[in-house]
Amino acid sequence: MNAKRGYLPEDDKNFSSKALETMKIASRHITYLINEGYGLKQASTFVGNHFALSERQRLAIVRSIATTEQLNLRKSKEKTTVEGSEVWIDGFNTIITLEVMYNASILFACMDGTIRDLASLRGTYRIIPETKDAIQMLLNTLEEMKIKSAHILLDEPVSNSGRLMALIAEMGENYSFNLDIQIIKDVDRELWKKENVITSDSIILEHCISWINFIKRCIEKHNTEILKVWI
Repeated sequence: MNAKRGYLPEDDKNFSSKALETMKIASRHITYLINEGYGLKQASTFVGNHFALSERQRLAIVRSIATTEQLNLRKSKEKTTVEGSEVWIDGFNTIITLEVMYNASILFACMDGTIRDLASLRGTYRIIPETKDAIQMLLNTLEEMKIKSAHILLDEPVSNSGRLMALIAEMGENYSFNLDIQIIKDVDRELWKKENVITSDSIILEHCISWINFIKRCIEKHNTEILKVWI
């Protein structure tokens, strides 16, 4: 129960300096293949087997890379300022990555400029000691961005979403922006329709109207070490 969010003991070996060099070579091969039209799963399996990569290493590469077409699409939608606007937040995606940051677990710099982790939700979530730090970072950064309102969307099927909602509401009482927290069935599809989305989910980035690289701002404020598994 005291395990760090987004960390497994074998990560020390999986992401050692030597392992990262091998992963960068593998990622170059996979990136070439997906740009040539091969499926990401097919390419990562083929190359991963060739380099004898672990499942965690393959997952890190898959989450870090994208085709040139995907990168261009995501970059075309990125906004750098949202002062006076409303933002729409993928709640679990954002808070979990910030929890990983405060746990000093592994975070990856991705080709599209986002920061991603290896934490897997899979329908279960529990509040940990770092959750309050993550929420505080979220709210403080939103305040610094001078937004008008923030809509935080949490997935209804995920355990403890109600408890997380209550905690965010309690901590968010004294900020200048309007705070709206919702528990809904399909957060991803709801965010597809929105502008000024805060998430690192690649599918949402490609479907939404526009997005903000929010986690990167938080990482830079916290001065957290980030790994890179691609060249």
